[in-house]
This record gives sequence, structure tokens and C-alpha cells, in this order.
Amino acid sequence: MYKIAVIGDRESVYGFSSLGIEIYSAYSGEEAESLINTLAKENYAVIYITEALAKEASDTIEKYSRVITPAIILIPGVSGNTGEGMSSVMKSVERAVGSALLD
Repeated sequence: MYKIAVIGDRESVYGFSSLGIEIYSAYSGEEAESLINTLAKENYAVIYITEALAKEASDTIEKYSRVITPAIILIPGVSGNTGEGMSSVMKSVERAVGSALLD
């Protein structure tokens, strides 16, 4: 059975545990990359990661964008929304559909 996890600073991710999502605290790109690689091997289908950490772990996230699982989804953290998450979703939709849905 597939699992779901969220990676980010403790303040941004602790609320997800009430939804039954496993939380992992990370404060650097290296920690995030290590966690992503570990979780990918442990049958996680979806990994949410804060936008700030995703920026620091972009090479690893790019590597997993070429495979079906895990799906890595960017979310805003307590520091705010950078727009990277929405941009990432729009690029994925554009790639899947073949054109931009919104201009």
C-alpha cells in the first residue's frame, strides 16, 4: 500500500499529522534530498514538500519528475507562498495536455 508524507520545517508540517500524513522535519536542502530518496524507496506515492525546501532540493525533485512515483508536490510553508507550487502544477498540466489551460 502506498503512503503519503510531507517534508518541511516543523512549523509548516506538524498540522498534517492530524490528517494521517507522516511528517518529516528538514531544515536544509541536503536533509530534504536525503528524505526524498529514502521515502521514494519506502513506497511513498505522494511527497509534499515546502516551496522553500524544494528550491534547495531542486536537482533531486527534477530526478523524480521523470518517474510515476513518488509524485512530489510543492506546498507553501509558514514563510508564505512563493508561487513555485502553482507554477509546478501548471507546467505538469501543460506537459500532460500539450498546451496551457490558462493564459
